[in-house]
Amino acid sequence: MYQNTNLAADEPLEEPPMNFDRATCRRLHEAHETTLDLMARLEARIARRVPPLQDASESTFWRALAIALKDEIRHHFDFEEQRLFPLLDAVGEADIGALLAEEHAIIREVGESVLAHATGMPVIEAGAWTALRESAAELVERLTAHIQKEEMALLPALEQALDEVTDRDLSLEYAAG
Repeated sequence: MYQNTNLAADEPLEEPPMNFDRATCRRLHEAHETTLDLMARLEARIARRVPPLQDASESTFWRALAIALKDEIRHHFDFEEQRLFPLLDAVGEADIGALLAEEHAIIREVGESVLAHATGMPVIEAGAWTALRESAAELVERLTAHIQKEEMALLPALEQALDEVTDRDLSLEYAAG
């Protein structure tokens, strides 16, 4: 782990920022940061023993989570599986794609469970809140660990595998959704 020797003994250590030369890697990294922020916000909400109060900010959050799970994460996973993993396979890095694709399947399933339990949020009964908290905690744990693997293995492998033209084309394709 990266250590900053200028920190006081009780300050947390932080990883250095990831810098990527390839536009595709930068776009994926930005999507990871956005998803990690959403997972942190979800984790803060499920830390509560009782359902959150009904208000506009709660409604906005749960809508954003639903959109992320239905659209953004699906798009991200599909793009990786259809466009990036075959590219890595061609350069001898098939293991990375295979592992991440297995995790995608599990995360999709857990995400569906969260969506099913979160329907109608922020209004929810106590029993349904417990089920939502359990599935959301699993989602936070799995998706956070998955993103860490992508940041440490997938993106560096892509940095090496992509040429300028392929990088530009893939970056534009990913951005187009």
